[in-house]
Amino acid sequence: MEVIDQIRHTANIIEIASQYTTLKRSGRRHVGLCPFHSEKSPSFFVDDDKQLYHCFGCGAGGDIFTLLMEKEKFSFPETVQYLAEKYNIPLPEQKQFSPQYQSLKENIYKITEDALAFFKKNLFNTTEGQKAQDYLKKRSVSPEMTQKLKLGYALNSWDGLLSFFRRKQVSLGLLEQAGLILRRQNKEGYYDRFRGRIIFPIFNDRTGKVVAFGGRSLFDEEPKYLNSPDTPIYSKGNLLYGLNFSREDIRSKDELILVEGYTDYLALYQAGITHTAASLGTSLTPQQIDLARRRYTSKIIACYDGDTAGHKAAFRAVSLCFEQGAEIRVVNLPQGSDPDSIITKKGPEKFMAFVQDSSSGLKFLIDYYAQGKSLISPEEKARVAREVFNEIKKIPDAIVRSEYLKIISEQLDIDEMEFRKTIRQKKETQKRTAPIFFFEAERRLLQIIFHDDRLAAEAFKAIHVDDYQGLTSEPIFTLFAGYFKMRKKPDFHEFKQKIEAPLFSSLSQALLETTPSPSLEEMQDCLSALRQYSLSQQLKRLKSQIVNMKKKGEQEKIAPLLNKIMDINKNLYELSRQSHIEGIKKKDMHAEIKH
Repeated sequence: MEVIDQIRHTANIIEIASQYTTLKRSGRRHVGLCPFHSEKSPSFFVDDDKQLYHCFGCGAGGDIFTLLMEKEKFSFPETVQYLAEKYNIPLPEQKQFSPQYQSLKENIYKITEDALAFFKKNLFNTTEGQKAQDYLKKRSVSPEMTQKLKLGYALNSWDGLLSFFRRKQVSLGLLEQAGLILRRQNKEGYYDRFRGRIIFPIFNDRTGKVVAFGGRSLFDEEPKYLNSPDTPIYSKGNLLYGLNFSREDIRSKDELILVEGYTDYLALYQAGITHTAASLGTSLTPQQIDLARRRYTSKIIACYDGDTAGHKAAFRAVSLCFEQGAEIRVVNLPQGSDPDSIITKKGPEKFMAFVQDSSSGLKFLIDYYAQGKSLISPEEKARVAREVFNEIKKIPDAIVRSEYLKIISEQLDIDEMEFRKTIRQKKETQKRTAPIFFFEAERRLLQIIFHDDRLAAEAFKAIHVDDYQGLTSEPIFTLFAGYFKMRKKPDFHEFKQKIEAPLFSSLSQALLETTPSPSLEEMQDCLSALRQYSLSQQLKRLKSQIVNMKKKGEQEKIAPLLNKIMDINKNLYELSRQSHIEGIKKKDMHAEIKH
């Protein structure tokens, strides 16, 4: 919490918000076009003093943490790390990792950077490197693209990189953990992992730091493509190659062309098709789809080789996208071709024609399961329908599932109602939540407790659960009460996670309002007003219960309720009298000051 508070006091929400929209000062605030929805008139307000933002058009709102989490699709820890790095705030050691582990990661980052510099030098300043450049030219890779992707070359030597790091006195153990060297089979000594290969550095999509390497053999060594193993700074199942270069284009196009390897990515990117990424030459993982969907786009276009292996890879992509709730299409390339060869032989226009002619993920599945089967047979139709449904049922959105069931029925020419009945598909509906409104006292009390820690502490010493029970803001007060008990400050990202979106939007709007400096007296007035409202609501419920009991002839149960009504009326009278006395005191005080 200390580091989060330090970030709050150091980070500048105007600076962060300005990364996504142009802000202009308007009085005490800044205003601009909302980065979360399309609009022509500015409705996005940012308050530098309160370090809050709110859009009066779409209702988005929060603090600097929620801004980055929504825009960059970061998790909260990722947001904290990003801001800490940006504003040079040291992060405390993570409890699950020892100081030694953190030091190891820092050392491996440094080693990987040095290795990249070594590989680049080999490409441009050695005889072998010239041969590698000739190969790249033969593959129509431009010098500009070589520089852009920071390509390098690993010498065809058993100890080229090893010797380089020995001169720098780097321990062999660290090089092994960085995935750059391998131990010999007899356990005596080490040798370079990458030898005689064009090197494709792999970068973290968020920080842009090099974390690993992929190598393409120039000497027909197997495997043709060799990748770094998992290390303390790299997990190949969690990254997509090229995202650090393509992230903004993917967001702009709102779609991602997903290819299998480095050279496919290079060919597309060089041809100006820059909204692409590659799955690092390995089987696609749920984490990779989740990364793309959360941070960049939910629309995936899978473009794999036009062979059996490519079809299997596309099937896996469709299955994972359905599971993750991402929209997917599949590019149908001719047998024996791949994205690189289509670009090289037929040009980017022809490739994009294949993309435009891509199949929906559902159609691809139906064709995939129907391949080699006779759909004249009812049994085969039913079998294909069930197999496709086994993938469809993974989709989290009930409406999409329902529409897909309709399409399956049409394409396989089966009875839709019988199909639904057979699979026992439950219908689900999406509910629209009505706008949230606060009472004036409720609204003002929220503003006071969020902006004044001292008054918040006083408020939660005096407030009772009954005072806010039944209010639209009850979930907010409940969370706040928990913070008060733990002596913690309110955490916006937790509020956003634990209360409904419309309620959070109304809260952010209320907190962004320009308000006078609060006082203890005003806070007490708000509490009194909420208490009176709560008691009046209890009174209504009790009177309603008495009416029902009279109808049922349960006279004996009425007396205790009448006693409760008397107690509530006494409390209401006392609160009203107290408010009246306070009002007279204020008038006398103002009169005396005036006199």
